[in-house]
Amino acid sequence: MAEPHRARPTSTPRRVAAASAAACVVVGAVAVTVAVVAGPGPGLTGYVSEAGVTDSGYAPAYRIGVFALAAGVLLLAVALPPMLRVAAALLAAGSLLALVSGAVTCSAGCPLPPFERATTADLVHGGASILTVAAVVFAMLAVALSPRAGRSLRRLAAGAVSVALPLAGATAVAMVTVGRGALIAVLERALLLVAVLWGAATAIAIALRRR
Repeated sequence: MAEPHRARPTSTPRRVAAASAAACVVVGAVAVTVAVVAGPGPGLTGYVSEAGVTDSGYAPAYRIGVFALAAGVLLLAVALPPMLRVAAALLAAGSLLALVSGAVTCSAGCPLPPFERATTADLVHGGASILTVAAVVFAMLAVALSPRAGRSLRRLAAGAVSVALPLAGATAVAMVTVGRGALIAVLERALLLVAVLWGAATAIAIALRRR
């Protein structure tokens, strides 16, 4: 009878990348949270991105947080085991999209269609932000479905994607049927929290694997 697959020991460079990824994700999440909570935004009735509007005094903290998260996602892509190429590619793409999201600032209220008139910058920022989260969610799914990922990574991914997929679907429906408001604000924050927790937990799990 064939022996069950066991995760290969993690090399030192991947462990370092994983530890750095965890640090960047945590720092980035804290910076964005501070900008959202302490900034002049609408609280639980608006998008997280509103903390990065130019007029906000906390816009620099928001951008630093987004760039730190982008770095963390890219480092996590580097740290993933070699057999998880699809997940790594998705995370690398998500990192680049996060950089675009942080570099392009939306206008006040971060309007998006179909209920609000959006500028080109709004569409670029909103599209990049949405695709970033989608890339991370699909990366979770790729890890969860890979039999060679190792039990701990698959469990983390399966747990995260089982929550993230319904949240992502509900967020998409809310965007086209309800628009900006408390419902989509709560859904967006919950989805981002799941993505951050999965990224940090996966990075830590890789960093703590045996040499």
